[in-house]
Amino acid sequence: MATVDDVRALGSELERSYPVRVRGRLKFRVGSLVYVAFSLDESVMGFAFPKEERDALVGGMPEKFALPSESDMRFPWVHARMAALEPAEARELVVDAWRMVVPRKVSDTYDAAHPGGPGEVLGDAARAR
Repeated sequence: MATVDDVRALGSELERSYPVRVRGRLKFRVGSLVYVAFSLDESVMGFAFPKEERDALVGGMPEKFALPSESDMRFPWVHARMAALEPAEARELVVDAWRMVVPRKVSDTYDAAHPGGPGEVLGDAARAR
């Protein structure tokens, strides 16, 4: 089961990304664009996701993903149940959402520096190399 703590540091470390609290909810932004937001109880993570692909994502794994509210359907957004996600999967969703709101050169730099992907968490010994 993934928790907010599994992605909090990642969201704060991604280039141009910063955390904010809005009405008690943790959100991550790049500029004024929100790319990840958690419910008040942190059981649901909303994240940027291409509109044209979200029906397939939700339809293929309805136990894990859900469409946003009717009023938010105009945005490229999907919800994930945190209890249904593995920590590595949650980190991958955060990075993919971040990629949607940063220039390509910024995400390419991240990919070059993290060839194992965002799901791989390096221990202190591996970081020291």
